[in-house]
Parts: sequence; C-alpha cells; structure tokens
Amino acid sequence: MWRALMYQLALIPLVQAQNDYCRTHRTFREPANTDINVYCGTNRMELHILLCPVYFGGYNETLMSLNAQYFKGECRGTPDWTVDPPILKYNFSITEEAVSACNNKIKITQEVGSGLFADFSSVQFVNISGMINSLDPSAGTITYRQEMIYKFSCRYPLQYLVNNTEMTVSGVSLAVKDSNGSFISTLSMMLYSDRFYTTQLKVPEVGLTLKTRIFVEVKATNLTGRFNVLLDRCYATTSPYPVNSTYYDLFVGCNRDGQTVMGVNGQQQEARFSFEAFRFVQHKNRTLSTFYLHCSTRLCERSVCTSLQQNCTDISSRRKREVQDTSVTDTATVSSGPIRTQVDNGDTVGIVSEVSEQLGGKHRSLQGVAIAAGIVGALCISMVAFIAYWIIVPRTIGATEKKMLFTTKE
Repeated sequence: MWRALMYQLALIPLVQAQNDYCRTHRTFREPANTDINVYCGTNRMELHILLCPVYFGGYNETLMSLNAQYFKGECRGTPDWTVDPPILKYNFSITEEAVSACNNKIKITQEVGSGLFADFSSVQFVNISGMINSLDPSAGTITYRQEMIYKFSCRYPLQYLVNNTEMTVSGVSLAVKDSNGSFISTLSMMLYSDRFYTTQLKVPEVGLTLKTRIFVEVKATNLTGRFNVLLDRCYATTSPYPVNSTYYDLFVGCNRDGQTVMGVNGQQQEARFSFEAFRFVQHKNRTLSTFYLHCSTRLCERSVCTSLQQNCTDISSRRKREVQDTSVTDTATVSSGPIRTQVDNGDTVGIVSEVSEQLGGKHRSLQGVAIAAGIVGALCISMVAFIAYWIIVPRTIGATEKKMLFTTKE
C-alpha cells in the first residue's frame, strides 16, 4: 500500500503537466460512448480508452486498472501521448493464465447454430469480459468524483470452416463495449504422406497416383490448452471456392466414405484423418483431376468435447443430416491447396504415344523428302540425257549421210 502511494506521489509532477495538456484538448470533457475501443485479436485483446476524459473526471492513468487490481503492474494501462487524441492502452494475451491474472472472466456458452452454422444444432462461444475501474484517491467519507467504469467483452465463436486468425454513459460514467473476434487464424490444415505426420505431402506436377493415402491434420496454435479441435465435416470440391461447386463428403459426423480413416478428433489440439486419392467423374476427359479439401471445424472446451462427439459405434445414435450448400461460403474458408491426381485411363501412355507419333512423323517426313529428292534427281538426269541424245544423234546422222554421199560420187 505504502509503495503504491509513494509511486503515485512521485508521478504528481508528470501528471500535472499532462493534465495541463488535456485542459486545452478537444476531448477534455465528460465520458462519451465512443471513448473506449475493444480489439478482439486472435492471440491478444487490446483496449483503448481516451485519456483526457479520465483527467476531466479527476483521475489519471495511475488510478485506472483492470477489475480493480490497482496494485498489480500488469493490470494497469500504458498511456500513449504520441497519438491524437491521447489514449490509455491495455493489452493482454487471451491465454487462460493471462486472462485470469487480472480477474477477467471466461464464460463458455452454447447456442443454436445460425448464419454460417445454421446446419448445426449446437455451436459454442467463448466470452471474455471484464472492466476498467477508477480508484478514488479521496481519503474522506464522501467524494465528489464520479466513479468511472469501462466494461468490455470479446465474443469468439468456436466453430469455423477451415480449408491449410472491435458506451453507454450513466451516473457513474459506465462505458460498455462488446466486440466479436475470431480464432480462425490460429487454425491450419496440413497434408502429410506418412501415418506419423512427419513428412509433408508434395503433390507432383503429374499428379498423385489414384488410391495414394493422404494424411490430413487440422491444428490449433497459440490457444489456451482449455480447448480441443473437433472436426464435424470434411469434404472435397472441384473449385477452391466451394460456393456452387461440385463436392464430395469424406465424412459428416459418423457417416464417412469407405476409404476415410478417422484418427484423433476432439481429444487434443489437433485432429487427424486420412483418405485415399480419387478423381471426380466430371474430369474423365482430363489428364489430371484437381480438387480442394475443406473442413468444418470447431474448438470445444475439453470438458464439453466428449458430449459433442458422437457415438459412431451405435448405429441408432448416429446423426444423419444433410449439409446444404448455403452453409459453405468463401467468407470463412481456408483452402488446403490443389490436390492433383492422375486419371488412370491410359492417358499417361497416350501422352507418351502422342510424343512418339510426333517423333515418328518427323522421321517419316524426312524419308519422304529424301524420296522426293531422289525422284527429282532422276528426272533431271533423264532430261539431261534426253536433251543430249537429241543434240548428238542428229549430228552423227548428218555426218554419216555426208560421208555416204561423197562415197557415191566417187
């Protein structure tokens, strides 16, 4: 207590100078609805409140703290006088330890799915909430300062479509700010070529051979250990954007393709399964069949994950439902990237044959040119011989006739 008091006394000259700065600032007024901003990040929450209204109320940054934890340094804000208007910043990680350090509250709620998740009967949300309180330095029984309270909360849905993350004022100057956030950037999808999930799958330019087993991992990072990853549905589409695209379900709940093998799902911060490479029938006239993988993923509290998992060994308890195209949009989708497979219908041999035919055609063309050149050459020689014959023979005949004539005269 005495240490905190000495700290505040040492800050009096600095606070006085800042108070003088605020007196001439346009935000030196009573608190308003826009005095607090809440940023719900993937890994951290950040709160900004205007400083000059705090000074107007008779307080300063040393008298404002998260959830009345005035004597914890990590629960006090950091003033930023370099921006206009000046603000008081609070920044903390959303790990369970950091959230609870300043007595912020974490609450898990369960609601009926709507919007993107309209096909799901139950979707979980996590709500992180708290307040910033003012400490009245008055030592007497009464005070003329209004208490300042800034309430805030961030609400995160725990279900995403993964394809491999923003006051009201009353008599006590109460400010409330709710905002929504997303954990989607903490989720990633990776493809592997081995059952130990150590070697990343590299898709060759000529495509994967049909029935090659592909191992898939959807993983959460930078999250509190309170949540596990649970896959509801994974499917393949012919387009990277699954809206109005041909799709094939690898599994939906307990219903799964015959070649799909489920690994861990809902037990830890990564979910795994594998399937065999296939081709879409509509790609029958192509050398390669390309498709994209998507997974509907939720983060569930460990204690609740078991109840969300279905008993796939009991046929009567299996969930059978259709997932409509309307539940799949590209607004919350991350693609696995193209997966190419060879179309096993002789096209590979056809490509080689086509190249061979092209090379054979070139050889045949050369042979044709040689034959044609030979024929032309023969014709030229014949023509020369024919011309020579008609030039030489008449002369020979004429000479013979002259010789005979002279012989007769004699």
